[in-house]
Amino acid sequence: MSEQRRAPRTGWTFLTHHARVLVMISRDAEVRLRDLAAGCGVTERAVQAIVNDLEGAGYLTRSRRGRRNHYEVARHALFRHLAEGRYEIADFLELFAGLPPPPRGSPSP
Repeated sequence: MSEQRRAPRTGWTFLTHHARVLVMISRDAEVRLRDLAAGCGVTERAVQAIVNDLEGAGYLTRSRRGRRNHYEVARHALFRHLAEGRYEIADFLELFAGLPPPPRGSPSP
C-alpha cells in the first residue's frame, strides 16, 4: 500500500497570538500596540484584547511612562493548561529570548 501524501494544512501555527504577544512584550517592555500587531499579523484591536487578557490573567502588568505603556511580564506565572499548569512561563520566554526578533513592520509568516 503506497503512502498518500497530503497537502499541508494551512492557517495554524504552533504559537497562539497570546503567546506571540507575550514573547514580544518580554523582549521589549515598551513595545507599541502597532508593532505588536504587525509582528503578529493581526489588528491593533485584536492585540489590545490580547494584552487585556494577559493582564487580567496576571501574566503582565501595564503602567504609563510618559506617552508610552510599559509592561512587566510575570515570569513566574504558570501556564494555563492543565497539562503544563505546574510549569512557569519563564523557561518558555527564555527559549525565544535568544532568537532574533522579526524586522520591524514585517508580518509573521
